Amino acid sequence: MTERLGTATLQNAKACLPGFDRTKLRPGIVHIGLGAFYRAHGIVYNDDAIESDPASHSGWGIIGVSLRSPSQRDKLGPQDGLYTTVERSASGDKPRIMGSLLQSIVAPEDPKGLVEILANPGIRIVTITVTEKGYCHDPATGRLNPAHPDIVHDLEHPETPVSLPGFIVAALTLREARGIAPFTVVSCDNLPSNGKLLRGLIRDFAALRDDRLAAWIESNVAFPSTMVDRIVPASTDDDLRLTQDLIGFTDLAPVIHEPFRQWVIEDIFDTAERPAWERAGAQFVADVEPFELMKLRMLNGTHSSLAYLGFLSGYETISQTVADPVFQDFLAGLWHEEIIPTVPAPAGTDLAAYAGQLLERYANPAISHRTGQIAMDGSQKLPQRLLGTIRDRLKADKPWDRLALAVVAFIFYAAGTDEKGRPIDVRDPLAGQLKAEGGVDPATHLRRVIAIGSIFGADLGRDERFFNKVEAAYRSLLSGGAHAAISAINQTAKQEK
Repeated sequence: MTERLGTATLQNAKACLPGFDRTKLRPGIVHIGLGAFYRAHGIVYNDDAIESDPASHSGWGIIGVSLRSPSQRDKLGPQDGLYTTVERSASGDKPRIMGSLLQSIVAPEDPKGLVEILANPGIRIVTITVTEKGYCHDPATGRLNPAHPDIVHDLEHPETPVSLPGFIVAALTLREARGIAPFTVVSCDNLPSNGKLLRGLIRDFAALRDDRLAAWIESNVAFPSTMVDRIVPASTDDDLRLTQDLIGFTDLAPVIHEPFRQWVIEDIFDTAERPAWERAGAQFVADVEPFELMKLRMLNGTHSSLAYLGFLSGYETISQTVADPVFQDFLAGLWHEEIIPTVPAPAGTDLAAYAGQLLERYANPAISHRTGQIAMDGSQKLPQRLLGTIRDRLKADKPWDRLALAVVAFIFYAAGTDEKGRPIDVRDPLAGQLKAEGGVDPATHLRRVIAIGSIFGADLGRDERFFNKVEAAYRSLLSGGAHAAISAINQTAKQEK
């Protein structure tokens, strides 16, 4: 094994190096959820902002927090928080080493210590990427789930929390008691109105403990909504070897990403209390909602559709899936005939051009974004990515055949067996409820899944129009497989034109 990336070896790495003195950085941001996406997105913006003016950004170093696993800390700690981002495209690989992550900690090892870090006056921003399931809420209603085991624990043991709401409220409790101004909480997860959602969850959790504290949070804590975008596939052993070849050192925590990136942030900050992320290309706007709706429906919605249908059709990656002309036709119809009519275009945005840009990104042969990775946690993702669009199509009494096929592909996938009878490793909080029971006929299984209110809500679960359309799509998928069902929809669309 070659020498490990770290402070001592940094200057000899064959990569773009941090353009600032790390020893002069002080922490001002705590990031919760230290996965690949934030390290390929938020930290990149932060490094760029610091490099634009190191003297005025010395207080914007980052402390990264894992709520569960020590794996990221164990990889990043020996590297002094340094790691490589590799931008991959058809034109080649561009390695860069990130410098603003100063420390990585694991919350369960010292929950009281983390609360104290969050209560430190120097911490002015808390950013979050814990995925949908980390919010301890009901995805269909957007409300806190008070019966969630982590919430139950944190209400009983407020000083040693385990959940995201528990840590945020514990830290805000200390700051309020000590007369310290609250931090700003910035969700960077793919959830509609993520700031408003998180604000409601934190308020509701606080109210279960103390109405007065909940009122203080409501009046004093800012929760800007954001829209984030960059394709970041899970790193593989091949990526570790690639990074070693590129930089000349061993890096156990590299992240691979596409060239494109976007960060749209609701502008409710005091500019003195945030980095100048706009210098790195972030967009500060009055209303994020049009951007996030466009992205959730046009990118995330089609990404999930391609993941389930592509996986069932035997494709391992999104780029392989969209290389199939049958999927290209299906995707074009999904965008232009079913999704775009439900999306108000953000100012200055051409939605047809945006769809074309998305297709180019999906087709990037250098990015191996696995269908199985995107398919994870579908029960938490479907309400935001697909079901809102379906509700709009139902309301307008317009066709949604492709959306229906995407929904049943999720149901078939989550049942636990592929088209050839092989088991699927379903990773989902509701995997037990979604798994098909032996001896139960498909129609009964379908109706049972659609009745899961946390996914489909009370409305779709009782809407016979919804059930009939989905049942027809399910029969089509069962009779000939996902690829044949897609081809049938494409053929019908051509005949109707």
